[in-house]
Amino acid sequence: MSQGKKEGETAKKIENTTSEIPSDVYLWSAVASMGVSLTLKILRKDHLALFVGQWAAPFLLFGVYNKIVKTQGSEGENN
Repeated sequence: MSQGKKEGETAKKIENTTSEIPSDVYLWSAVASMGVSLTLKILRKDHLALFVGQWAAPFLLFGVYNKIVKTQGSEGENN
């Protein structure tokens, strides 16, 4: 970030709230979406299986973001 620019209050509130969520929640959500997708595929609900299966990557990305906020803080500083 450039000097002089700060996070907005809304971003800080969201980051403070989401940093309380354990990182395992995001990992298990991704695994669960893959399991549900597999189940739907077995039940021959192909379109729904693809839709649910695509949730795994965003869950993992949310987990990475959560971990960064927990370790670096909202402005790249340890809180």
